[in-house]
Amino acid sequence: MANKSHFNSGHIAMNKLKKNGVAHSSHIEAAMPSKTYHGIFTEDAVQFLKKLPNNSIQLILIDPPYNLDLATWDTFSNYLEWARQWLDEIYRVISDTGNCIIFGGFQYQDLKKGDLLEIMHYTRHHTPLRFTNLVIWYYKNGMSAHRFFANRHEEAIWLSKTNKYFFDLDSVRAPYDEETKEIYKRDKRLIAENIDKGKNPTNVWEIGRLNGNSVERVGHPTQKPLELIRRFVKGLSYPGSLVLDFFAGSGTTGRVCIEESRNSILVDNDPKMVEYFNRHLNNMNGSFFSAEHCIRKNPDLTDFLNLVRNEYEIEV
Repeated sequence: MANKSHFNSGHIAMNKLKKNGVAHSSHIEAAMPSKTYHGIFTEDAVQFLKKLPNNSIQLILIDPPYNLDLATWDTFSNYLEWARQWLDEIYRVISDTGNCIIFGGFQYQDLKKGDLLEIMHYTRHHTPLRFTNLVIWYYKNGMSAHRFFANRHEEAIWLSKTNKYFFDLDSVRAPYDEETKEIYKRDKRLIAENIDKGKNPTNVWEIGRLNGNSVERVGHPTQKPLELIRRFVKGLSYPGSLVLDFFAGSGTTGRVCIEESRNSILVDNDPKMVEYFNRHLNNMNGSFFSAEHCIRKNPDLTDFLNLVRNEYEIEV
């Protein structure tokens, strides 16, 4: 029986390209780099963004503060007035194939709080950014509640600059078990190669939250799991490309970029971010195969971008 995907023009076009062995116009052939560079900047996010060149970033991955009064970095008198300053810069700095992921939730209860709903409304009506996907991060562990249904998920919106955004589905496919693979391969309508690669993980990801005693913990109160960040980094950027997290917090994005051979820029106005990132480095213990990496703390931005450009001959 046909389903909606059988009548989706984009889906039909992608299948035709694959059948004919033709790559999509957004496809990028990227060699694994021999060395990656990681800049750590302790400064205000908005001021930093204004210094970045146009079209210089492949992936922006941020978990912004939402005015929940968790700390001084999470307290704003006018949340949207502050947020629009960095939202207005995102479109300018990402490349034509670039992507932006913004984590958040729908915790709106009064005018003081900010949330992802405010962010989505502003980007839709006041920026040229394209809404590509909404990803639901589902987890089984969380706080109980008595006045509402206990929350067990957070959201992340995926924005892009053009319809030629980079997306590497194969790098993040979820494997089928052997029994399912055998059943699916009997269906001649399905492509055996894709079955071996695995399935699309969909936009609902079950990844556990970090418990208080998790070995991944580095001390930041809103630290995200490595595997959550890894899926975005692998799927929406390519080896040697440049990833920016201007609310770096725990530094998790930088660690994942080292492990996945991407370059990264981490920005946070809290000096403790450097401590958190150093704990990540200590926790790595050389257990991951990755390219040699070079870490620069508060370097000259132009010099740092030149390092990346000269190494990979990419436009930054």
